[in-house]
Amino acid sequence: MKQNKPSMTARKVALNVVTLGSAPGMGRILPHGIVDATARLLVASGAAGETTVRLARSPRMIAVYEAFDWMLPGQFEAFAYRKAFCEHQVRDSISSGATQVLVLGAGYDTLCWRLAPEFPGVRFFEIDHPATSSLKQKGIEELGTSENLHLVAEDLGEKELSDVLTTNADWDVTTQTVILAEGLIMYLPAEAVQSLFRQCAASVGQGSRIAFSYIPSSEDGRPDVGRWTGLILWLQKLAGEPLLWSIRPEELSSFVQQYGWKETPELIKGGDRHGVEVFVVAVGEARSRKCDRLLL
Repeated sequence: MKQNKPSMTARKVALNVVTLGSAPGMGRILPHGIVDATARLLVASGAAGETTVRLARSPRMIAVYEAFDWMLPGQFEAFAYRKAFCEHQVRDSISSGATQVLVLGAGYDTLCWRLAPEFPGVRFFEIDHPATSSLKQKGIEELGTSENLHLVAEDLGEKELSDVLTTNADWDVTTQTVILAEGLIMYLPAEAVQSLFRQCAASVGQGSRIAFSYIPSSEDGRPDVGRWTGLILWLQKLAGEPLLWSIRPEELSSFVQQYGWKETPELIKGGDRHGVEVFVVAVGEARSRKCDRLLL
């Protein structure tokens, strides 16, 4: 994201969700209410005008995305599967006892806004760059918010996540939590990804989980986004939002274990690679083991 400017990727993802709402068959996959909520939030926040949102709903825009499917096969529909995966993890975690939800780099995602009234006993937190978060805050204030919804405007490139959370009076480091890092870690340098997993593990209680998406590495170590990888990576860099981090799937389990988590494929319930991304959930290790790792 370009400094002090709202994320164009966040806007693009939100408009993709709106377009997917008009695509045949996607209504069975997208979470209930997400399309209309996203459209309303985009307009209320000023992130997109009514004309732009109306165009996003049109068959013409669906055709545009389908025409570019040759470049990133399956990525357009992948946003629907990703949203469904993340919402399933949140609902499943809440049913298993989680009383805290944290969405990192939330963009214009509506999950917390939609679920906060449904689960008044759960605290919902979002953290995003101030340039994007301020627009979203404006939209939510206009549409109506909930007491248990907390939007935190912080640049995690400048401030540690653990500091942001532990200095927030509403955050509880001892409670079972579900964290979402949807479409985020591929934009971070390796050191930041390691730090993110470590700090997340140190900021939540036992039984917590983190759900995230990542891009696998190709043989040359770069993010593998298909046959046009070179072009895609160049375009992302040109847009000011380069893809920086990826990992080989066979290395993922040992990676997350280094930072207080363990991969749990059994919780994915059929999750798979869609488009260029893979969806994964990991659970926190026992608190004592976790703290031992963090002190090393």
